[in-house]
Amino acid sequence: MDKGTLIVIGGATASGKTDAAVQLAHHFGTEVISADSRQFYGAMRIGTARPQEAELLGVPHHFLGHLEITETWSAGRFAREAETVLQRIIAEKGIAVLVGGSGLYLDALTKGLDPLPLSDPRLRETLRRRAEEHGLDPLLKKLHALDPATHERIDRNNPHRILRALEICLLTGKPYSAQRTGPSDRTDLRIIHVAMEVPREQLYQLIDTRVDRMIAEGLVEEARSLLPHRELNALRTVGYRELFDHFDGTFDLDEAIALIKQHTRNYAKRQMTWLRRDAFWTWIASADHARQIAHVESAR
Repeated sequence: MDKGTLIVIGGATASGKTDAAVQLAHHFGTEVISADSRQFYGAMRIGTARPQEAELLGVPHHFLGHLEITETWSAGRFAREAETVLQRIIAEKGIAVLVGGSGLYLDALTKGLDPLPLSDPRLRETLRRRAEEHGLDPLLKKLHALDPATHERIDRNNPHRILRALEICLLTGKPYSAQRTGPSDRTDLRIIHVAMEVPREQLYQLIDTRVDRMIAEGLVEEARSLLPHRELNALRTVGYRELFDHFDGTFDLDEAIALIKQHTRNYAKRQMTWLRRDAFWTWIASADHARQIAHVESAR
């Protein structure tokens, strides 16, 4: 029996992943699994650029806005929940689309997760207090000393990831990166990786335009409504942190918006670094949906 096919769409933020996923899913008559860990949260629609119904062209999407702001999901939890959905789509359609900018979440479903030590509550609390008292910079310096490779690619706007990477280094006495075995893709599916190719200057312009659109759509008001939850991990992310600082009087609004753009560009650069570590991605212009479809049809 022919294997099912999983199309994996990767790329930097604002690079056109959602549109590509919708076009591919529409063409092949299938559904989309979202692996964007921030778009999981219903209350964070504007700040995460979660697509609206009109953008989805009637294509069923899974794991968009399904969590309350107080809920927490790990990559492992996502993989377990998404596997059930994936198996159902493959059984019915023979092909599915997985899309997201969270590399860890893409890997969780396509490769599985490395066996890492369980969290140590005492050590985790110690690291969390240091972060609260002194900020993330000292912890990032410690991570750089223990594991330069992880320090280079880690999302600096995700304190949970920073604390977890540092915790693993300290618990095991070995770099976190050395314990990521990079297991090969699962063999029960034919996996086709398509990455969004966008020239850097064009990507940066897309990011700036998107941030301006978010502000026009009401990002400031959305962030203000979430201010009571600002310490939650989900909200320690670009777009919200800068506005929380603005509400505190640290920056005026124009400065906060400029920082959102800058930090989003920084994040996009790290996303590209993550993707380019693997040679299996086929890079195709994000707007060239005809070529993306042709590539998938050929690879099948």
